[in-house]
Amino acid sequence: MSDAEELARVKRLFAGPCEFVAGAATIDAIPQLPLPEIAFIGRSNAGKSSLINALTGRNALARISQSPGRTQQINFFRLGDVLTLVDLPGYSYAKVSKALAAQWQRLIFDYLRGRPNLKRVLVLIDARRGIMDVDNEAMTLLDKAAVSYLVVLTKTDKLSPAEREETRTKVGFSLKGHVAAYPDVVATSSLTGDGIDLLRCHIAALAA
Repeated sequence: MSDAEELARVKRLFAGPCEFVAGAATIDAIPQLPLPEIAFIGRSNAGKSSLINALTGRNALARISQSPGRTQQINFFRLGDVLTLVDLPGYSYAKVSKALAAQWQRLIFDYLRGRPNLKRVLVLIDARRGIMDVDNEAMTLLDKAAVSYLVVLTKTDKLSPAEREETRTKVGFSLKGHVAAYPDVVATSSLTGDGIDLLRCHIAALAA
């Protein structure tokens, strides 16, 4: 199969049926699903919902909010009959109570540690801010849990081409100390579509 044919196949996959399956606010409520899972994680307002919508070519599959911290449960979306996309609550949002923030974090990492069909986690990093301490903490937890993850830069349209390349280089260098990190960094913009096809191909390669 040529590269053009493979890209067309991937685009058909993401243009096909994609529907909300379930939401879980507690670990006991998480559904047992048979398909491989790709999870999206990142700081609050890092652009998880926007990226899921861009990947699937929809405007409102995943809810977008201008108020960080609005996603308060794990949301599962079935992509055709081959993949489940998992939108995880944003971590480290200062305006929620400490008790609620701790509850969210337990939910996120209980899911990540105990999901045998989880194929990869996409760690979303706002390209304007780069990797922050809380991101390093999250990635260290993923390293310890031996959960493979790919770092995805979001909102790259907010940077100049030179700034994007500099950020990508810095982030890639900082990943050298994280043993579970995928070696590449994918730079994306949900607004312009930059990097979306590349990320689709990465995800599709993990499909059933």
